[in-house]
Amino acid sequence: MSAPATNGKLIKGASGDWEVVIGMEVHAQVTSNAKLFSGASTAFGGRPNSHVSLVDAAMPGMLPVINEECVRQAIRTGLGLNARVNLKSVFDRKNYFYPDLPQGYQISQYKSPIVGEGEVTVETADGDTVTVGIERLHLEQDAGKSLHDQHATMSLVDLNRSGVALMEIVSKPDLRCADDAKAFMTKLRSILRWLGTCDGDMEKGNLRADVNVSVRRPGAALGTRCEIKNLNSIRFIGQAIECEARRQIEVIEDGGTIQQETRLFDPDRGETRPMRSKEEAHDYRYFPDPDLLPLELTPAYVEALKSALPELPDAKRARFTGDYGLSPYDAGVLASEREVAEFFEEVAAGRDGKAAANWVVNELFGRLNREGKDIAASPVSAAQLGAILDLIAAGTISGKIAKDLFEIVWVDGGDPRAIVEARSMVQVSDVSAIEKIVDEIVAAHPDKVAQAKAKPTLIGWFVGQVMRASGGRANPQAVNELLRRKLGV
Repeated sequence: MSAPATNGKLIKGASGDWEVVIGMEVHAQVTSNAKLFSGASTAFGGRPNSHVSLVDAAMPGMLPVINEECVRQAIRTGLGLNARVNLKSVFDRKNYFYPDLPQGYQISQYKSPIVGEGEVTVETADGDTVTVGIERLHLEQDAGKSLHDQHATMSLVDLNRSGVALMEIVSKPDLRCADDAKAFMTKLRSILRWLGTCDGDMEKGNLRADVNVSVRRPGAALGTRCEIKNLNSIRFIGQAIECEARRQIEVIEDGGTIQQETRLFDPDRGETRPMRSKEEAHDYRYFPDPDLLPLELTPAYVEALKSALPELPDAKRARFTGDYGLSPYDAGVLASEREVAEFFEEVAAGRDGKAAANWVVNELFGRLNREGKDIAASPVSAAQLGAILDLIAAGTISGKIAKDLFEIVWVDGGDPRAIVEARSMVQVSDVSAIEKIVDEIVAAHPDKVAQAKAKPTLIGWFVGQVMRASGGRANPQAVNELLRRKLGV
C-alpha cells in the first residue's frame, strides 16, 4: 500500500510521486415542507409510501407543478456560494430505468441550470486556504428507495423520497488531497445550514456526495476519473478518496489502465469496488421536459433574496476577530454553526468578548463534548453564562468560584446571582479577613518562607494554601498583594 508523501498533497508510489485530483458532486436535500413538483410531505421517517402523491407515483396524466420555495432556496444557496444566478433555466428529463424511479426519468437540469459558476474558500487542516470553484448548482428530483432486506425473495420500493427536491452542487476539480475534500464538505455543509437551505443531516441522507477521483504525475494532464457514489459522512469521504487514489496508483504502476466507472466504498473493508461503467450525458438522452416551461426570474426577485441573506461564516469570523478581538481559531470555532454564533453573541453582548469566548469555547464546549450534547441541548443558557461573567467582572466572585457556580447551574439550573447570595459564594475582598489567613499560613511554614525569599516563584504555593483555606472565596489579587508584602518578594 502506498504511503502519503511528506508534504501532505502528493502520494508516494513505487515509481515516484503522484498527485490526486478531486471533484465533488454534492446532493443537498432542499429545506421545504413539500416536494419539488408536488404537495406531498418531505418529513423523514414516515411509513413506507405514506408521503406519496399521484405525481410522485407517476400516475398517467399527472403533471408537475414547480414549488417556488424550492426555487427560492436554490437561489439563496447560489448567492451564498458567490455564484451567478441564471435568470432563465430549463428543466430536462434525464432518462434511465431504475425500480424506484416510477416515471422512467428524473426531472433535472442539464445545459441551463438555475445557478452557474461560483466559489468557496476553504481553510485546510495545515492552516492554508484553497479556493474551490463551483461549476454549477441545479435542481432535481430525488428517486425513491429500494429495500432489499424486507422480504426473502423480493425487493420492495418506498417512494417517500421520490420527488423530494435536491440541489446538486458540482465543484471544479480543484481539490488535491482527502483532507482538503473533507474541509470543503465541512465548509459547504456549514454554509447550507447557515442559510437554512439544507439541514445537512448526513445520517438521514439529506446531504451526501459523489466524489470523482483521478491521479496523475505532478503537472501532467488529467487522468481517467472514477466516481465513488453516495458517501454519507465526511469521514467516509476522506477514507474513500485515499483508498481509491492508492488503488489507481497501484493499477497504473503495475502496467494497467484505469477504466472510467462508478464505484462504491466499503468502509468495513477499506476499499472501493465497481458498481457500473460510468455513463456520459448522451447515455441519459436529456431533453427539455415538455410539461414544464422555462423558469424565468427577474433581477429584482434575485436582489430581494440577496438582501435578506444572513451574515455567513466567513464574514462573521472576520467580524468576531475585529469587533471582539478573538483569535482566528476561536473566531472560526464560534462562527462554524449558526446556533453557536448566536449563543456566543448573546453571551458577549455588552461584555468582554475574549472572556465570553473563553467561557463558551473552553468551559461550555468542553462540558458539552464530554456529555455528547450540542449547543441546542446546553443546560446553561446564554443568559445564565452572561450572568456568571457579570459576577466575575464585578469582583463578586473569583474565577474559581465561577467554575463552581457553572457546575451548579449546569446541574440544578437557576439564576446565578441568586445562587451566589443563597450559598454565600461571594468573593472575600475584605483585606483584614484575608490577612488573618495569610498570617496563619506564613507562620505555620517558616521553611517555605525562606525558600520563597530565595525563589519568588514559590509564592504560588502560598496562594494555593490561602485559597484552599478560604474555600476559594478570597480575592486572588488581594491574596497576591498581601503575600508579596509579607514575604518581602
